Amino acid sequence: MALVPQNKTPNTIPRGADYYRPPLLSRKGRRQFETDDSSLISQVLFIDESHDDRPYDPTPISLKHVLKAAEVILSHVNTPDIHFNVSGSTIPEGAYEDRLQETMEHFASSRHGSYGVPTSVFIAISCKLFTKKWLTGEDDNKQKIAMGILFAVHQYDWQEKVVLVLGTFAVKNGELWLVAQLYTTYALAKEIGKLEQLPELLGRAETDLKSKFEAYNNLVKAVLRVTKLIIRLQEIRHDPDSTPELESTTNSNDFHIATAVYWTIWSLVVAASHFVGITSMDPDYNIETWELSFSIQKLETIQSDLEETINSLNDAIQRKKDDEALAAITDILENPHVDNIKPLKVLFFKDDQPALYDCYRKRRVNIDMLKGKVVILFLTDLDILREKEYMIVQQMYMEKRHEPLKPESQYEVVWVPILDAWTEDKYEQFESIRNAMEWYSIYLPSVVSPTVIRYIRKEDKWNFVKKPLLVVMDPQGRIVHNNAVHMMCVFGSIAFPFNKTREELLWEEETWRLELVADPIDDNILSWITERKHLCLYGGEDINWIRNFTKVAGSVAWEAGIQLELLYVGNNKAKERVVKNIMRIIQDENLSHTIEWHLISFFWTRLESMWESKGHQLQTKLKKSSELIGSTDSVAMKKDDAVMQGIISMLSFGSSDHGWAVIGTCSTEMSKANGELMLKSLREFNVWKTRHIEIGFTAALNEYLAGVSKQAPHHCSSLTLPITGLMPETVACAECGRIMERFNLFRCCND
Repeated sequence: MALVPQNKTPNTIPRGADYYRPPLLSRKGRRQFETDDSSLISQVLFIDESHDDRPYDPTPISLKHVLKAAEVILSHVNTPDIHFNVSGSTIPEGAYEDRLQETMEHFASSRHGSYGVPTSVFIAISCKLFTKKWLTGEDDNKQKIAMGILFAVHQYDWQEKVVLVLGTFAVKNGELWLVAQLYTTYALAKEIGKLEQLPELLGRAETDLKSKFEAYNNLVKAVLRVTKLIIRLQEIRHDPDSTPELESTTNSNDFHIATAVYWTIWSLVVAASHFVGITSMDPDYNIETWELSFSIQKLETIQSDLEETINSLNDAIQRKKDDEALAAITDILENPHVDNIKPLKVLFFKDDQPALYDCYRKRRVNIDMLKGKVVILFLTDLDILREKEYMIVQQMYMEKRHEPLKPESQYEVVWVPILDAWTEDKYEQFESIRNAMEWYSIYLPSVVSPTVIRYIRKEDKWNFVKKPLLVVMDPQGRIVHNNAVHMMCVFGSIAFPFNKTREELLWEEETWRLELVADPIDDNILSWITERKHLCLYGGEDINWIRNFTKVAGSVAWEAGIQLELLYVGNNKAKERVVKNIMRIIQDENLSHTIEWHLISFFWTRLESMWESKGHQLQTKLKKSSELIGSTDSVAMKKDDAVMQGIISMLSFGSSDHGWAVIGTCSTEMSKANGELMLKSLREFNVWKTRHIEIGFTAALNEYLAGVSKQAPHHCSSLTLPITGLMPETVACAECGRIMERFNLFRCCND
């Protein structure tokens, strides 16, 4: 930053005029400096603003060089052992030379070896700072002197005013202590020192003046700290990203700057008065150390305020930059491009180095490997190996590996772990998980910038919290699905290219049928359906009901002349040890078919995904209908949708530990009921046997179940839904159609 005289308009205040108010109390009251800051700083602002035309003189003065020079001078002056060293013994060799040499080399690079400070300005300031009035007591009002100095530098900016006064103060200090440092080695310095009574001064520096020197030095250090903060604050205020709106929220206006500048200059006036008093060797001079203490306390308060303001303003500017960066990322990610390279480079970038890692081939690769492909961004934390999403991606990628040339295989997966903070342990865990994958991963967590993570976490964007997401980007770089996990879980690879349009189309073509519910969970199911056998899916945790139901179902199938295969699929959220114990009994007693525990878990996970995916499809349909014909009843729409009603029924069954059963065959209507009603209806097969012959087994069973349900005295159904996605305000009961009551359930199961 350059220190530039502003050549303001000529002084419009007459010489000697009262351009400040006199202090409220006299020096004898010892509280003249505690006048109301508002009134005092208004005077300071008046001095500055009275000459506010600022055509700049092109002759610059190096602000930072002047500050650095003052700091170097005062650091030598205020070295803790300086007074001891100069008072008797020779300065240790090399004590200052290294630091001084480094500083001088830095200054040597500046122009012409000088900083362009107008000598007249230094002289004017020096005359006011180091006035003989400090010794005579004649009109030594420090407030008036500080105001006079401010008037002398009124053509400069706030930070420049302080640096000029500090520089003047440092020069005067440096002149004395330079002689003191050379006193024992140079004859000229020795003679000057004798004239200025240096031996006596230095002798007292280690005795009765020691505490005063320490307080004086502490004040100078406080002035330096505040001066640097004033400069830093002014630099930030001139930052192109700083705006008046930001400054208004951070106490960084001219009033607060003027306050800091005034009290810094006032403190230098106090320091100068004590410097004159200490070095005068006048035995009658009264050194009032309370002024030093007050100045330090005042500057510490200002320092704290400035630091808070700077931090607040930096934070505000950073937020502004982050918002602008977020807006730029949003624009790129939410608009189409020629290909997907530009959006991918926005998401993953690291110093022009390859940002991705091929987990299958164990090598670092460029983003260009994904050009022109559908890209699935697998967003997770590090606890993913047991998540259903990981299992879904693993299964689909295995199919892709086996048939890489199929149109449905023209996509790639990129794992993007998102954490609030990375540690060495977490990084090792990241590498371990990455090495177990077969798809792509980011090479380093740092390739995903904080702004991108902010976009990923934003509620109105991808809304990543903890639950894994599968975000789909098409070959043109558009985000076509914010979470395709449910779509992929339900439909598998036929959902390619995994966009919302494809999802809606698949549901439009789908009906409530046995293949939709059960096809993926067992290899035998497809052959059973192809052979037109009846399939019964059932569950529950009551082993007595299971024994009775399987026995009765087998008898009814034999009597009805149908082939019936029974398959136990448990309940949703059931405990693993309970289900495995039931399956062991079923297998030992040969009651029915069973499947592995992980397939039971997948069966219910897939039903929950159906709820999410189908629910979003109905919401989209509802929105379109509302735009065309006005308000539409979402509850009625779900009640009228056979697929959604079937899903709700299955999830209701799975939400209880009681028995339940679903019976059907290839692409026909299915029968479903809770365990009590289903067992009762099968036991009374002889009652509806004739209807079975007339209209078929499933249709006749449904007809009889409808009658039994009406005669049932009561029922109690529940429905447990995941809260990570679609959560409707109302849900109709799958058994009676009434609106269900809503409760919140918190569950922890570490089984």
